[in-house]
Amino acid sequence: MESVPWPFVSVIIICEQWNPFLAEALPHYRKLDYPNFEVLVFSTEPIKRRFPKIRFISDKASRHLPAAKRDLALKYAKGEIFAFIDDDAYPRPLWLKAAVKHFKRSNVVAVGGPGINPPRASSLEKAAGWVSASPLGGWGQTYRFIPQRQRFVDDYPSMNFVVRAEAFRRVGGFDSAYYPGEDTKLCLDLTHKLGGKIIYEPQAMVYHHKRPLFQRYLIQNGRFGLHRGNFARTLPATSQRWFYFIPAFFAIGLMGGLLLWLLSGKQLLVTWLRFAYLAAISLYLLLLLANALWVQRRARSWAVALLTMPGTFLNHFWYGLQFIRGYFSRRLNDNYGRAE
Repeated sequence: MESVPWPFVSVIIICEQWNPFLAEALPHYRKLDYPNFEVLVFSTEPIKRRFPKIRFISDKASRHLPAAKRDLALKYAKGEIFAFIDDDAYPRPLWLKAAVKHFKRSNVVAVGGPGINPPRASSLEKAAGWVSASPLGGWGQTYRFIPQRQRFVDDYPSMNFVVRAEAFRRVGGFDSAYYPGEDTKLCLDLTHKLGGKIIYEPQAMVYHHKRPLFQRYLIQNGRFGLHRGNFARTLPATSQRWFYFIPAFFAIGLMGGLLLWLLSGKQLLVTWLRFAYLAAISLYLLLLLANALWVQRRARSWAVALLTMPGTFLNHFWYGLQFIRGYFSRRLNDNYGRAE
């Protein structure tokens, strides 16, 4: 046992039932280089498994409600710090030490770290991860998927989010009215209601599985776009940022250009607009190629790199459409992101 008085940490994992991701992840908690922690797995269906330091707690009332399931930590967890991680993610050995050291500063209420591709992920899954991690695909959010410089942030996903238990209690935990997006609302409460700081720590790293290209990835990111668009109007403090709007302008420009192309006539203005549209599309294709070359140098796989080209295009277009839909929706009427 180390002499440093590390605070007790409750690692919080949620799932619907036992699954292959959990089977892969749970053995990694035996390798954590941290002396003082517990692991709680909150599921809908009972799990009859045994692992050291891991408690399985079932709660049928929270079925399909990730925020409510995570809030069970307030009832069952004993830690001074709650470490939220997804069931399809697993930590590196120094994960908790890298995150917890920042809580020596009284104004730090939470720490987030990157979720990188697992080594054994499929090519379609790795390509999805690199879409989000690449300069063209991820824009201002790439640090969430590949380690970058330490910094303060005010919005971070719950796939790898470590928070003071007391601060979590004070803001009432996650807001079940949002899914996805409950983590954005929590961060907004922590930073604006409590005036706390959230630190991005690149060494607090986990391996996080991504939805593979194309359908599952686009469904998930469409939901993100829907909620981010709604948040840009209803929670503008952290969601009304320029890079969130770019896919929306891209989708509008792409569809508008196609309509323009169908216009009849040979007017000089129409001709020049068509030329400008072709030039913009050509530039975008060059950017997709440059982005793929950037990925290839890091992923060391031409297959993965080439898959990011259609993946990035489709992600931009679909996210942009859903962002627009969310922005003009009166409200999101349930936890599955249907807009009204």
